[in-house]
Amino acid sequence: MIRIAAAGDVHFDKHSQNRLSNHFKDIETKADCFLLAGDLTQTGHPDEMRALAHDLKKCPVPVIAVLGNHDYHLGQVKEVIKILEDADVIVLENSSVTLNINDQTVGISGAKGFGGGFVGACGSDFGEPEMKAFMRHSKDSAGIFEEQLRGLDTTYKIGLLHYSPTTQTLMGEKKEIYPFLGSYYLAEALDHGGADIAFHGHAHKGIEKGQTLGGTPVRNVAQPVIRHAFNIYTLDKDSLS
Repeated sequence: MIRIAAAGDVHFDKHSQNRLSNHFKDIETKADCFLLAGDLTQTGHPDEMRALAHDLKKCPVPVIAVLGNHDYHLGQVKEVIKILEDADVIVLENSSVTLNINDQTVGISGAKGFGGGFVGACGSDFGEPEMKAFMRHSKDSAGIFEEQLRGLDTTYKIGLLHYSPTTQTLMGEKKEIYPFLGSYYLAEALDHGGADIAFHGHAHKGIEKGQTLGGTPVRNVAQPVIRHAFNIYTLDKDSLS
């Protein structure tokens, strides 16, 4: 059995230090790794990420993260990633990592993802250059994410995203903003890439549990949704909780 601690949208500011680390006591008895599904900061300021990195240094299990749209806001992505990596956090962006847990291999492919909408209500690669660029970015980034999943030769495959791959975990959000909360391209990537489960954030007013059209389980772990510092999920080939 693989035990996963996961959370998203922790939105650290410069004064958030110790807000998360206080919950790491005995986490190694509950979880084998800790996944962070983006929006780690309020604005992507290095000082905000330093506050989070201070906490994550105290986590005794491997920490794997993707960035969210908030983390890109100030355009200091390289610097905030370095701050995380200096704290031994594995940061994924259209890349993968393999962990050895309980004599099994766990592959995690991570990407921020992007918007674009869902089947029956999505944008199209047509018209103005700006719209074409928007949808091409959505499709291309999902395509790389799928390639990463396909390339994993592991017992388990986990997709870690910020944007949602399904409308099922968006219920509670205004439908008018669904195209800015995720994309069905991400669901196709998960299904075609053979993911066993996916975690995302971004949708603060959504719900926790859903699945793709292909049946891949999806969990929205944004803190405003799960209402905890993180939730624990167990993964094996017979059941998921």
